[in-house]
This record gives sequence, C-alpha cells and structure tokens, in this order.
Amino acid sequence: MTTDPVPTVREVVAALDGRYPRAWAEQWDRVGLVLGEFDAPVRRVLCVVDCVPETVEQAVDAGADLIVAHHPLLLRGVSSVAPDTYKGRIVHRLIKADVALYVAHTNADVANPGVSDALAARLDLTTLRPLVPAEGAAAGAGRGIGRVGELAEPVTLGRFADLAARRLPPTAAGVRAAGDPERLIRTVAVCGGAGDGFLGAATAAGVDAYLCADLRHHPASEHLAEGGPALLDVAHWASERPWLDELAAWLRTDLGVDTLVSDLDTDPWTVHAVSRTLKESRT
Repeated sequence: MTTDPVPTVREVVAALDGRYPRAWAEQWDRVGLVLGEFDAPVRRVLCVVDCVPETVEQAVDAGADLIVAHHPLLLRGVSSVAPDTYKGRIVHRLIKADVALYVAHTNADVANPGVSDALAARLDLTTLRPLVPAEGAAAGAGRGIGRVGELAEPVTLGRFADLAARRLPPTAAGVRAAGDPERLIRTVAVCGGAGDGFLGAATAAGVDAYLCADLRHHPASEHLAEGGPALLDVAHWASERPWLDELAAWLRTDLGVDTLVSDLDTDPWTVHAVSRTLKESRT
C-alpha cells in the first residue's frame, strides 16, 4: 500500500508562485510567503480573504498547516511584531501553532483566471476580457485588472442588483446600485475589491454597468453626472470571496492537499438599517 507524498511549504509556495508570480504584483504590494518553515509538511490549507485573529483561530481549529490569504498581513513596514500589537499577536499565534502564511494579492487580481474572473462567474458573465489589460511582467494572455463580460439576456438595473445580492456571499452591507432602476443592463464590468480608480476605464469600455467595492460619494456622483455606466457597490469581502473557491479547487487538484475555504465574513460593517421613511415609501 502506497500513499501520496505530503508536499512541503516550499513545494506549495513554488506552485503558488508559479500560478501567481510575484513579479505580477504592484510595486507597493507585499506578496508571497510571510512566515513558515520551508520544510514543514502541508496536509491541509485554509483559504481566506483576510488573515485576522478569527480566521487564524479557524485555521488552528481545522488543523490547517498553511493559510493562503488574499490581503497582506504586513503591507506596510513595521518596526515590531511584539505580542502587545495587533499584527504581532497574529504573527506569534501563527508561529506557535505551526501555521504558515502565504499571500497572493494584486498578482492574483491580474491573473487569468484570477479574482475578477471568479466574481464574473458568480454573475453569469461570459466572453470575458480585462477591464484594464496588464502591463509589464503580467502583460498578455488575457491578464489584467477587472473583467468585462456579457449577460445572456438584458435585465434592468434593479433586477441585476437583486441577482448580485443573491449570488454573492451575504453581508450586512448588501448591494447598492446607482442609476435608473429601469435601465437595461447587458454588458457589465466587474472588479474584485476597491474599484473607483477604474471608473474611467468602465466608461471607456462602453459597458452598461460597473460592479466593484468601496465606491466613494464624490467619484460616484461625478461619474454618473458625466454619463458613465450604472454603478453597483458591494462589500469588499464579498467581491473577493468567490476567488477562494477557484483557488481551493486548484490546490486540491494540482497538489492533492486537503483545502478548506473560510466563509467567515471579515467585512467590518456588521449592521445595515434602512430609514423608516424610506421603508414606508417603498410599501
């Protein structure tokens, strides 16, 4: 009787670096292995959007040897990881529990398939192309920020917002839409994560609607006033959570490791209340 060899942290990191090369990341980004012993075995992986105390405990409770996170834990320089600091406590907990940490961030955003492909798939978009084609090391092969696709049948903005709310992971924030609720939507641009930096690209792409996270008041207002596509604003976590399923499936198939996906909502907004007058006006 033979058993498949258990990959090491080094081997899993090499595979992840091959799928999401670090050279594809933005210069300001911090991706790759954050901590962990290279020769330690990896029998189970937990995929998360955010490496926070709650997802770390989830990994420990599940017996995971490695966390693959989307958002960097140590994006900006630190002078200490002392246990009386927020990030220091996370680092100490991971090391003591023998859990390695790997990050794929903007290099996973531009990948094909990447974060926005998974988001587009949740919304049934087809014939995908990059919203902003990648340049430099990541250029070519359909890579880039965001995706532009088509719905099989046009729907109103109101119905498309309902579709997004049903298909994306539930959050307190839900889905907000800006524009005429009866506007017909056929072509859609999406961007996993913060997306108001690409409002101009969505307009240039000629789409009917643009869905992303973290839209701000003034950029959104000015975009609509200038005739840009309708907007849909979703929770940051919800826009990136779909990618974890694709990542986990690849890890299981290519590396043969047991892989779990965290459904722990790490969006900071936990309460959503609609004003009574607005509720009454809709009834």
